[in-house]
Amino acid sequence: MRRREFITLVGGASVAWPLGARGQQQPAMPLIGFLSSRSPEDTTQVLAAFRSGLAESGFIEGQTVAVEYRFARGQYDELPKLAAELASKPIKVLVSTGGELSALAAKAATSVIPIVFTIGSDPVKLGLVASYARPGGNITGINILASMLETKRLALVHELIPKATTIAVMADPKFSATAVEVHNVERAAHALGLQVRVLHASTDDEIDAAFSTIAKERIMALALIGDPFYDTRRAKLVALSVQYKLPTMYYFREFAEDGGLASYGVDVRQGYRQAAEYAARILKGAKPADLPVIEPTKFEFVINLKTARTMGVEVPPSLSAEADEIIE
Repeated sequence: MRRREFITLVGGASVAWPLGARGQQQPAMPLIGFLSSRSPEDTTQVLAAFRSGLAESGFIEGQTVAVEYRFARGQYDELPKLAAELASKPIKVLVSTGGELSALAAKAATSVIPIVFTIGSDPVKLGLVASYARPGGNITGINILASMLETKRLALVHELIPKATTIAVMADPKFSATAVEVHNVERAAHALGLQVRVLHASTDDEIDAAFSTIAKERIMALALIGDPFYDTRRAKLVALSVQYKLPTMYYFREFAEDGGLASYGVDVRQGYRQAAEYAARILKGAKPADLPVIEPTKFEFVINLKTARTMGVEVPPSLSAEADEIIE
């Protein structure tokens, strides 16, 4: 072998070896699977809260942790396939968001990978966990109570529009929690001496038809039942409410911030932040079975005063005083 060739081979080896060693010393970033019933377009704020929760726990997306996203965009029958796709990847934890159907799809996809959910109703009744304090198995998470506050929302919209003896209730029959929620609303209406007109809507055309029916029947107010499909149609629902000058009570503050009249519920961004914190704890070695299910302790009542003026709604002073935030 010529001397120059020998030097080249040795020199190449001396350069390549440290590079290979460095590659072995830097393990791949842990991977989180993120499953949502909603869409990327309507989850900008909550995704920012999720990433903030990761960062506060020491995981920065793209630097120290990777996230693989799947969105069903309100098409619930897509969730099992999307959950299975994520479960087939080398994820360390699966975060399911956007309600019960997302969590159930995640549970069906894996009994091994840790799962952190955000849902709106009782996870024990759904069979997701054994108890709040000791979830057991591979699942835990946050119950944001989105589907358990319909009675309060009905009372608020009645106080906001006291002349409304009948209140329309829009509900998605394809969402698993709808039947219970509608039952709760009907029971609350009876206690308040009100009538409710339940209108089912699970497509864009059915939403349009529901508003047309409300106008024809001259119903004076609407309460929207919590549903991830409606989250994906937030802009449409708010625009129709304003167009028909129909006072509407929503379940997330995002609706009021985008021009809806009023909302009552938890700050859903906090729920996503807590889900990120739980995912981070699992990445650090915690087991879902040892992480109790979290429930919120604070609820927000938000009124958009600008929209009230546009609709000709006079907000009673008692409600203004009760509101946690007035959007001018």
